[in-house]
Amino acid sequence: MDATFEKFTFAKRLKTMLKVDFKRMFTMPLIYVLLGVSLAMPILMLVMTGMMGGEPDPTTGAEAAAMFTNVWQSISSVSEASGSADAAMSMDLTTMCNMNLMYFMIAVLVCVFTAEDFRSGYAKNLFTVRSKKVDYVFSKTLVCFVGGAIMMLMFFIGAMIGGGIAGLPFTMEGFNAGGIVACLFSKIFLVAVFVSIFLAFAVVAKQRTWLSILLAIGVGAFMFMMIPMMTPLNATFIHVIMTLAGGAIFAVGIGAVSNLILNKTSLV
Repeated sequence: MDATFEKFTFAKRLKTMLKVDFKRMFTMPLIYVLLGVSLAMPILMLVMTGMMGGEPDPTTGAEAAAMFTNVWQSISSVSEASGSADAAMSMDLTTMCNMNLMYFMIAVLVCVFTAEDFRSGYAKNLFTVRSKKVDYVFSKTLVCFVGGAIMMLMFFIGAMIGGGIAGLPFTMEGFNAGGIVACLFSKIFLVAVFVSIFLAFAVVAKQRTWLSILLAIGVGAFMFMMIPMMTPLNATFIHVIMTLAGGAIFAVGIGAVSNLILNKTSLV
């Protein structure tokens, strides 16, 4: 009688890896710290800037304008209709101090989560048992993407709470509710692009958390000015499709680079 063995396909291996990685991430105190900060940041940002608005300028005596004039500015900015280079590159404080800051916090999640795998010896033990490092790369990308997406949603909830406490209007000028939904989905799909890049730096640095965070924040700062153009408040279905496609392409392309790095370098 011939013995039959169940084929351990990529899908089954990935499913097993995902279960382990999700369990590891949600038992890690850092994820709850980051989620708490994601919720508290917009509340503090909107309430504190709202309190400063209207204060007289000590140099001119004129009344200082509030940083945020409505809640939605804490989520993103409205893209200029002209589409000119000057309009696309224009940056002000509200363009930078909004949900886009979350991509830097996602860098911390990816780098610390990955570094802990190498520092604890988990990665070395895992790769001794499993020869397919690509399973690790795709699992880590998907799990960190989910973690980043939850952080984005927590920021959105915090912005709604903070706006209510600060008494800021929820009026929509130059965009509508559909644009806000498209903007939020675009930002979430864009997380996959950043996670893929951050993971590549993390597998290069391995247990050296400081190095991976330094590289991730450096590249994140370079890409920061592109985020408002890809995820404006007046986003459309095109923005959603572009960020979704970009996330998938980067996950596969940069994921292949991360897999190559793991195959060609030492695990310590």
